[in-house]
Amino acid sequence: MSDIPDQSRPRSHSSHWGVFRAHWQDDRLVVAPHPADPDPSPLLQNFPDALRHRARIARPMVRRGWLENGPGPDRRRGRDEFVEMGWDEVLDLLAKELARVRDAHGPEGVFGGSYGWSSAGRFHHAQSQVHRFLNMALGGYVRSVNSYSAGASAVILPHILGPFDAVCRRNVTWTQILEHTDTILAFGGMPLKNTAVASGGISRHIERESMAKAHARGTRFILVSPLRTDLPEEAGSEWLAPLPGTDVALMLGLAHTLAVEGLHDTGFLDRFCVGYPAFERYLLGKEDSQPKNAAWAAAICGIPAERITSLARQAAQGRTLITVAQSLQRAEHGEQPVWMAAVLAAMLGQIGLPGGGYNYALGSLAHYGKQQNAVPIPTLSQGTNGVKNFIPVARIADMLLNPGAPFDYNGRRMTYADIKLVYWAGGNPFHHHQDLNRLREAFARVDTLVVHELAWTATARHADIVLPCTMTLERDDIGAAATDPLMVAMHKLAEPFGEARDDYAIFAELSHRLGTGQAFTEGRTAQEWLRHLYARTQEALAESGLSAPSFEQFWEMGEIKLPSAPDDGGILRAFREDPERHPLPTPSGKVEIFSEVVAGFGYEDCPGHPAWLAKAEMPDGRHPLQLVANQPYTKLHSQFDFGGYSASQKRRGREVARLNPVDAAARGIAEGDIVRLFNERGACLASASITEDVRLGVVQLPTGAWYDPADPMEDKPLCVHGNPNVLTRDVGTSQLAQGCTGQLTVVEVERFAGNLPPIRAFEPPAGVARPA
Repeated sequence: MSDIPDQSRPRSHSSHWGVFRAHWQDDRLVVAPHPADPDPSPLLQNFPDALRHRARIARPMVRRGWLENGPGPDRRRGRDEFVEMGWDEVLDLLAKELARVRDAHGPEGVFGGSYGWSSAGRFHHAQSQVHRFLNMALGGYVRSVNSYSAGASAVILPHILGPFDAVCRRNVTWTQILEHTDTILAFGGMPLKNTAVASGGISRHIERESMAKAHARGTRFILVSPLRTDLPEEAGSEWLAPLPGTDVALMLGLAHTLAVEGLHDTGFLDRFCVGYPAFERYLLGKEDSQPKNAAWAAAICGIPAERITSLARQAAQGRTLITVAQSLQRAEHGEQPVWMAAVLAAMLGQIGLPGGGYNYALGSLAHYGKQQNAVPIPTLSQGTNGVKNFIPVARIADMLLNPGAPFDYNGRRMTYADIKLVYWAGGNPFHHHQDLNRLREAFARVDTLVVHELAWTATARHADIVLPCTMTLERDDIGAAATDPLMVAMHKLAEPFGEARDDYAIFAELSHRLGTGQAFTEGRTAQEWLRHLYARTQEALAESGLSAPSFEQFWEMGEIKLPSAPDDGGILRAFREDPERHPLPTPSGKVEIFSEVVAGFGYEDCPGHPAWLAKAEMPDGRHPLQLVANQPYTKLHSQFDFGGYSASQKRRGREVARLNPVDAAARGIAEGDIVRLFNERGACLASASITEDVRLGVVQLPTGAWYDPADPMEDKPLCVHGNPNVLTRDVGTSQLAQGCTGQLTVVEVERFAGNLPPIRAFEPPAGVARPA
């Protein structure tokens, strides 16, 4: 399977941004999108240059300070040099350290960090591999819950409608929109950069053509965002550009108009919802003498009151779908826009209708708006975690800096674990996390930081033990997603770089050293695991009376098509059609406009119904601009930032920041200038792009540029590459969810007039040497 018999023959493979075919020509990998993909992603072209890039890690490395002084807190992480070691030597060393922490502190002393985006493959899935290893070898680990993308929404949605996936993935589809939808009110938009990706892979990018067809049929798209590009031109959208973070005020203004003009569906509210009267008292100002009318909303969000009123009337006509991008909940009080949008949809009475109502996060990933598969896809069991303690994923720095401290989460009073060892495989917290200078300080507090990585990310540079792992093109796997009909045989396309090994091979060796090898491997090689995992899907196909190719046939064909489940609207449609037989999985069985449970938690920053809550950080004289730190167009998160396509879109090697022409002129900034973005937390450089597609008072700098400190010896060094997370705040969305607030912060921008520092993010760290 893995000997790459004919490099000139196109072989199938899958990535989070598309299924593709690849072959070698003149010692270069040629990548071509799947022929059935109507709108393939250019991110596929990050692969060829990444394979043998100088940023790759060739051999196991150990930080010199840790090697010489042993485990312990150390501020030299990220500043120290590395020593090259052989695999047997480094695995012996690591197994000894894992056993020390296990025996002295128990599995509660280990944090298993990972993110699920390292590969579309279902077996070589770093998150599953590291969690399975820690469960089998140590008896468990302190885990994280939720995600940086959906930290607030994943907690609030079960209180008001139902499970996150049920509201996002099995709800309104693009097929329904094409047939039924008259108006889409898109808070935060549906940018194609987001729908270019889907965990597990995507074979057909249909969003652009779906929007174009819907627009041609007469669907009206209303974009509510400070960025015009948050909907493609094909949608023909009207652009409303509120001040960032004020969407809830705008929604309340719309709801007030519906209520006072009698445009709300009182029959739906009475039968299918609970708590509307309590919310209406707030909406009409009965409790605080402030009606949340269009004029009130306009003063906060910057959209004229007349347009708010007319938009409410428009939404009440025909079939209206309300969507909320995940970006809105990546901010302080991020639960509120998710909740308030659902209330707005309930007032319109359209929740559960085909193509109408509410679909959280439609357009935030290519998963959403698609039909589910009717058969299961391969997944690797992670075993049982014997540790009950956990953190919301974005609270990693809080935990490491404050062991034993209490924190609130979803009605529970919890305590941060005292972590001695962090094991990270898959993901790059120096991309996902906020306030990177604080994160550096947090990582300095642990005894040992272990990282599996294919390239010299900032996370690898801060590690004590760095184990080089293969990238997806260097191993066989099976690509599959629950919302994509194509299951792909991911053929190995290249030999591993240097001495890189698969995560599975690394964990198998460590497991044998710790006496748990059989439990982890179950006696299977990686190839035998692929056959084993494929069998689950094969059996389900056979049971459904469908073609069920053998593994050998599947591997030779390169792909098989999986059947789709009915486009039935999921739990919301079933609830609407028969609320008694199919109640929602909420405490009342209905849409919770007011939640007695949430109210009972007593959180001032998340009351019992959606509300406008003032932000702690707003523009002022020192930092007059709002920074939107959204997801990038040129890569998935920070993956392959050194790839060909990503590099081609940088300017002078730096990430691009977009400003409104008025803001740029006031600061003497011209197109292409290098600018410095700064606040009290840090500073970074970027290349300026001047465009009217950005609202006045806003600067947009995407995440994903690898953290590149000008002088890593400083505590708050300038990032010369353009990572906005040196600027963002590391605080939770609220006591309820403790989600990430990295989407918005305040900054000032100035033209950079000094000597331009070099980009060194993709160079191996200095001082790599053999031990004496």
